[in-house]
Amino acid sequence: MQMLDNLRGLQGESKVVLSAVSIVELTHGIYRGSSLAARERRRDFAEDLMQSLTVFPVTVEIAQLAGRIEGEQAALGFAIPFEDLIIGTTALYYGFDIATPNVRHFKLIPDLKIVAL
Repeated sequence: MQMLDNLRGLQGESKVVLSAVSIVELTHGIYRGSSLAARERRRDFAEDLMQSLTVFPVTVEIAQLAGRIEGEQAALGFAIPFEDLIIGTTALYYGFDIATPNVRHFKLIPDLKIVAL
């Protein structure tokens, strides 16, 4: 898959994984496709990605970490969209960096390393 090869090229031989919440976002995107052909392309892409990568679930420990970070950031006046909060705290919990074009939300998660795409 070309996208994964490009990502690995940026990060060397780093392991590329997904949060289960990323599956929600990919599935959401399938059903927002403007045509049957677009939805099929998106479905094929999501299926290939899920078959190629490890998908990490949201555990109690990740939920607690997310709750702490969300509470701390809310006390400072910052809101992190729920999906990004869970994806980011999953990466933080397992010691992964986040590779994303959405730096704005993920930078609100302390100690999370971000690779801007």
